[in-house]
Parts: sequence; structure tokens; C-alpha cells
Amino acid sequence: MTMAKNHEVNGANVSRRGFLKKAGGAAAGVGLAASGLMFSGKPAQAAEVPKKWDKEYDVVVIGSGFAGLAAAIDAKTAGASVIVLEKMPVPGGNSIINGGLMAAAGTPLQKKEGIKDSPELMMKDTLKAGLYMNHPELARIFVDDSAAAVEWTIKLGAKYKDRVTHLGGHTVPRSYYTTNSSGAGIVRPMLKKVKEMGIPLQKKTLLENLIIDGDKGVVGVKVREKYAFPKKDSGKVVYIKAKKGVVMASGGFANDVAFRTIQDPKLDKSVDCTNHPGATAESLLEAFRCGATPVQVSWIQLGPWGCPDEKGMGIGYIFAISGAFPFGVMVDPKDGKRFVNELANRKIRADAILKTGHYAIGVADQNGVKYTAKLDKMLERGIVKKFNTLDELAAYYKIDKKGLEKTVKDYNSYVKNGNDKEFGKPLRKSAKPIATAPFYGMRLWPKAHHTMGGLQINPKAQVLDLTGEPIKGLYAAGEITGGVHGAVRLGSNATTDCIVFGRIAGQNAAKG
Repeated sequence: MTMAKNHEVNGANVSRRGFLKKAGGAAAGVGLAASGLMFSGKPAQAAEVPKKWDKEYDVVVIGSGFAGLAAAIDAKTAGASVIVLEKMPVPGGNSIINGGLMAAAGTPLQKKEGIKDSPELMMKDTLKAGLYMNHPELARIFVDDSAAAVEWTIKLGAKYKDRVTHLGGHTVPRSYYTTNSSGAGIVRPMLKKVKEMGIPLQKKTLLENLIIDGDKGVVGVKVREKYAFPKKDSGKVVYIKAKKGVVMASGGFANDVAFRTIQDPKLDKSVDCTNHPGATAESLLEAFRCGATPVQVSWIQLGPWGCPDEKGMGIGYIFAISGAFPFGVMVDPKDGKRFVNELANRKIRADAILKTGHYAIGVADQNGVKYTAKLDKMLERGIVKKFNTLDELAAYYKIDKKGLEKTVKDYNSYVKNGNDKEFGKPLRKSAKPIATAPFYGMRLWPKAHHTMGGLQINPKAQVLDLTGEPIKGLYAAGEITGGVHGAVRLGSNATTDCIVFGRIAGQNAAKG
């Protein structure tokens, strides 16, 4: 049984008059607010149905990350002809550079480690982190299908480490971790499958407009082939017909400084971003122009594991998530004290760091970096520093020496007793006191990472209009959608979300 069959709901078509009225409303409510961003100083104009289509496919997928590739594979499996369009010169988007972690509940790897977990507990964690702003029916689907989604990636060829990782906000360890510590470990097998299935993946192709034909809804796309990012007028205009549906899987907009600053003025150009350069808002805005309902667009997540000593995502985050946070401490150099649960959700940690007004320092000892991949590269690049003693570490980072000594002493007592009396951090049985040289440190400062908001979808991954009805022929999955994660996304939930809803979108788009 496919994932989508478990979660289908009835949808209704939209009348031409109602559809165009809603499209105009969206242009007024969102398009005008976005004028001047990205490619145009004017609100987008409707794209007319061409007299002749240049190409035809059953399903057109916009984006080649986790969600887009999953949609393409399942749409093709369902018998549809499919094309994947990617605006950048390389496929994969944020997915191929992400941390390679995928959350799932009740998996064989958890059972092997004696970890008790369930979709109910994962749902509880997801809603709590999301400040209960999640759309429950969507969150329920990705949680229930999480274990199956991991198995699906394994069947495609993804390889994971033989242990689960404990990320912030999760009650128990439940995140599968690729052997190469990168999302490429999942994307590359997906790209291989797409090639084997004969699905064309067309790079350097920008979505300019969704094309609407009255009661038929979205019937195709206007694109620019041989597009050179970010030159707005580059490339040749081509019209591609989508006989059954268009799947929007173009990702988030964390690297669109203009649009994200409108949503949250604090996130101006001074804030670094972990995303690839093409993580911009134009596809999202085009869907809004066509009447799609915006959901929680101003909720933009910062990664608390960002290192200011490298640009973008970098590799320092690996030290934070696999060393300092689960097996070490994060301290304020001003007084050497911990100031937050190192395994709290991302918003709590990022806000706590920002509140101090300066960099935090992540600290771990030799035992703490046991599972830290690419440590040699971090040391070589000077992102992570190694010291013979904690005193040396304190001197280098200008941490209050006595404060750090007391912090480590107190924390070590918590580890021995299995109870963090200060912040309630969950301590793994394998955790050991911070006492074995050498010691490692890294500066921490949040970076813009994930946009929780986007398009409203239903359980069939259909994009909904301003009245809550499906926009015929339009589907979406992944970071371009909103509602699944609420106010705060738990680490590694995004990969699962993309795979689950990408597959659902592909299956349903193939039905037309």
C-alpha cells in the first residue's frame, strides 16, 4: 500500500471566476508586498495559455531536492511521464548539502539500541517544538509514515551509520545519519534512480509562471531554459504542458534576504545563511499570485549550531550536533556558565545565544567527539580548536576560568547521576564526564536555516486556495509548504517531511 492511500481526502475543483478572483486577491495581498523582490519591480502578470506547447509531460516537478526527486520517482512509478526542472546548474538544492539526518519513530535501528519510541511520542515532540501551531493532520502523516520513508531511501541505496543520533527537541534518539554525514548520501541514490527510470532532469531552468486555464486549473509552466542564476532575463522562454499536474518542490527562501527581511526585519544581510544561493522566494510568490494560501511565512528558523568562522552551512555544525551538544556543554564566555539545555529545540537555543549578545562556545573532550565525522577537516580549517587542558581552552576563547571549571565539575556530576539538575538535558547512557584530554572548542552563532512557512496543502499534497479548496493541477511538498512543523522545526524532521509528502504529491499528481 502506498503512503498516499492512507491519507486521502476528497477535494473539489475551483470555478474559473472563483479561481481568478482568488488569484487576484493573492496578488494584491502577497504579490504587491513582494514587488521589487527578486526578478520584478511590478506585480506578476497572468501568463496566457500558449497556442502551442513546446513540450508535454503528465507531471512537471519544480525542484530537484528530496521532495522533488521523491515526487518524480513515485509519479513515474505510477505510470506518468515526468520531467524535473531545476533552476541551478547543479541538482539537489539544500538537500544535497544538508546534514544527512532523517528522523523516524519505531525503527529497527532504535530497537537494536533498546530505544523505546513511537509515532505518538514523535508527534508529541513535533507539536511541542512547533508551539502547537502545526497543522495536526499534516504532522500526523509525516510522523506515521516516517519509518517507511527511511526504509524507502534505504531501498534506493542510501546508507546510514549503525546508530541513531539524538538531536535537540527529540525526547529520544531517532535520527538516522548518512555514512558520509551529508544529505548527498540520500540525494545521489535518488538521482541515480531518476536516471535509471529515464526521467529527464533539466538544469538551469527557471520557473517564471504557472499557467492557468480556467476550470482546468494549472495546466503547465512558462520557464526560462539555459537560465543563468540570478540574471532575471537570461535564457529562452519555453512552455511546458503538464497534462496531470505540477508539483512545487523548490524549497525555502532563507537566502532571499529581501523577502526574509520583510517577514522578519531582524534577519537582514548581516545574518549569515546555511542555504545554497538559490534558496529564494520567486516560486513561492508565483504560487501566491495564483491564489495559494500563505501559511506562517514569517516563522524563519535559525540554526544554533552555526559557526561564524566559516561561511554558509560549513562543517562545524557536525561538531556541535554530534559532540558539544549531546556529550559536552555550551557556555557563555563571559562567565563560563551554561545558559540553556544543549538539546532543547533550535529556537530555544538560538534565542538563548542571541540574548547573550555574543558568541557562545561549544566544548567537548576526546570521549565527546567519538562520533564526530570530519573532525580533522575542522581542525585543519581552524573551525574547531584542540587543547591539552581546559585552562588552555578557556584562555584561548577568553572564557572565565573559574566559571568554566565549576560548570564542568557540576555537569560531570549530572552525567554520573544521569540527571541534569540545571537544564534537564537528556543524558545518554554512553555519556561520560568531560575529563579526557584533548579538549575541543568552537564558536557558535545562529544562522538563517529553514523557513517553516509556505504554501498550505492538504493530506493529498494539493495546494489550497484562499477558501481552503484545492487548486486543480497544483501540488507541493517540502520546504515550500507550511503547517507541518509549526513555529519550530525539529532537526532531521525536514528530510522526513520532504520524502513523505514528495511521494504523496507525486502519486496524486500522476492520477491527475
